[in-house]
Amino acid sequence: MGSRYFYGWNVVGATFVMALWSFGLGFYGLTVYVAALQSLHGWSAATVSTPVTVYYVAGALVTVVIGQVYQRFGPQLVVGAGSVAMAAGVAALGIVTDPWQLYPVFLVMSLGWGAMSGAAINIILAPWFERRRGFVVSIAFNGATLGGVIVAPALIPLIGAVGFSRALATAASLLVVTLLAVSAGVMRRGPEVRGLGPDGGPPRTAGTGPAGGGGRWRRGDALRTWRFWSVSAPFALGLAAQVGVLTHLVALVTPALGVAGAAWAVSTATAAAIIGRLVTGVVVDRLNRRVVASATLTVQAVGLALLAPAPSAGFVYAGCALFGLGVGNLTSLPGLILAVEWPPERFGSLVSLVVGINQFTFAFGPSLVGVMRDWTGAYGAAVGACIVLQATAAVVLLLGPRRVPSTIGQG
Repeated sequence: MGSRYFYGWNVVGATFVMALWSFGLGFYGLTVYVAALQSLHGWSAATVSTPVTVYYVAGALVTVVIGQVYQRFGPQLVVGAGSVAMAAGVAALGIVTDPWQLYPVFLVMSLGWGAMSGAAINIILAPWFERRRGFVVSIAFNGATLGGVIVAPALIPLIGAVGFSRALATAASLLVVTLLAVSAGVMRRGPEVRGLGPDGGPPRTAGTGPAGGGGRWRRGDALRTWRFWSVSAPFALGLAAQVGVLTHLVALVTPALGVAGAAWAVSTATAAAIIGRLVTGVVVDRLNRRVVASATLTVQAVGLALLAPAPSAGFVYAGCALFGLGVGNLTSLPGLILAVEWPPERFGSLVSLVVGINQFTFAFGPSLVGVMRDWTGAYGAAVGACIVLQATAAVVLLLGPRRVPSTIGQG
């Protein structure tokens, strides 16, 4: 009985594929779109990056409520609809001719991002796994990182070969065909549909779920605790810096590396993200997760310090590698910290709230970097501001509660 294959692993694989495409085109791909739109139309960095901020804000609003949407309609329908929205937005980016058109296009695309980003990964997998939740979430998030290694860098030569419009239409078609097949064929609400419980155990009956007296608890209760904000605030700041740099990374490194080198720089950063996540996955269960997160932010800040002056190609690649080591971890570590500091029955609700707050905050990262670049004529000052944000986040994480009492969630 215990050796039978658990269908939940199919859902992990499907979520991995969802993350590959949603992050590849909806997160890492933004740096390619921003650089291409600037080059193609001669638009300023601020003109192109401000709609990206609107995109992330809208995605954050979707994320805050996406838990209830998944509960009502299930992952098959939500992921299917999200893939159609994201594909439509990506394809439309290739045919815009005026800056104002970027806003409705990114708003459509944000529906897909909100439906298939970090909160969705946790929400889809939570019913299937409890004991191994951190492990399987890490696997799925590696799909997100792989999207940055494969999907986003592949856009650059594809655009060079067939043009911006046809390249994005091709990418959008691949996304929607793949995710419609995966969502319809594999994703299910939870193990009870196959007569099982979480982790492949026996099915639960009424009253056998996690205890904790959470019936009267609301998410607003968490907003009044330092325990919550000492997780949410530093990751929001760190991700604002990270997303700001990622969105402009191609434009930032192209002067030093050229177009081909810029593609390699993106691949370097995202390949380092996979290494960083794997190493973190090995040690995080044996160490204080806040310390691991603080160290991750510190390493990223050092990487940005190498990128800021961009004195040589070697420094740029080294900076991209150090910066990349933390790229994947900043999206998965909030959930891992919440999992050990809050009761299990509150995890889904809290992770959705944290991801929503993070996305709302990092929505302003691209505009911050873009506006500072336009003001100063270079990216150095903007990168310096991002270093300050990440250093601040690293310190705040260490100011969180050192011990988790048995009555977690009460203060």
